[in-house]
Amino acid sequence: MSKLKTHSGAKKRFKVTAGGKVKINRAKRRHILNKKSTKLKRQLRKTAFACDADAVTIKKLIPYA
Repeated sequence: MSKLKTHSGAKKRFKVTAGGKVKINRAKRRHILNKKSTKLKRQLRKTAFACDADAVTIKKLIPYA
């Protein structure tokens, strides 16, 4: 069986933890930050985990992670 290709966009955006969960970065933190509240920006710093339905798809894109 041949090797599987890793999706190069997915490998930059997602990490798989030792427990098998998929870590993602939160959106809305790139630009136009002066109108967003300090509380919101602080909460967006935290990493999030992908939901179970999306995690299945993401794991197929990064098979060797």
